[in-house]
Amino acid sequence: MTRFNSTLQNFNSRLWGYHIPVPASIGNEFVTGNDRRVWCTIDDIHEMQCALMPYPSGFFILLNKNLVNKLGLVLNAEVSVALKKDTSEYGMEIPETFRTLMDQDQEGACYFETLTPGKKRTLIYAVAKVKNIDRQINKGLAILEHLKLEKGKVEFKKLNLLIKDYNQRSKLKE
Repeated sequence: MTRFNSTLQNFNSRLWGYHIPVPASIGNEFVTGNDRRVWCTIDDIHEMQCALMPYPSGFFILLNKNLVNKLGLVLNAEVSVALKKDTSEYGMEIPETFRTLMDQDQEGACYFETLTPGKKRTLIYAVAKVKNIDRQINKGLAILEHLKLEKGKVEFKKLNLLIKDYNQRSKLKE
């Protein structure tokens, strides 16, 4: 694990917001080709999986506003950071419900595995952010069905419509 101190910064742009700069000398320890995934611990209280984003003077770690507020971080204030390489399969934890669905749907799972790592994480996050298990299952089923219908391509507008359809079907059964 590599530890260093940095400061909370803000790009003040529509695309990027709060971030923690990471010196090139430290970031380069963790980058292998296109793989920039790390476990990041902030101020010894919050651990998260994230990517080291490239920047002309090194790298940075993005933080959302909710996390900044939750941790009580202050713009331009010093933060303690610890990094270690993320060696997980997808760069984030996969919900047990989604793993089980993929185990049961080999065709959907095969299409899922052909996606880019970023798209895999996007779909995993879409399932993981749902707290209700039944809705998690519905979303996972819809994702796998969508991948089969689209032959492994992700069309987010179509996917969102299919997710809504699965949720409606679930409500009708209640």
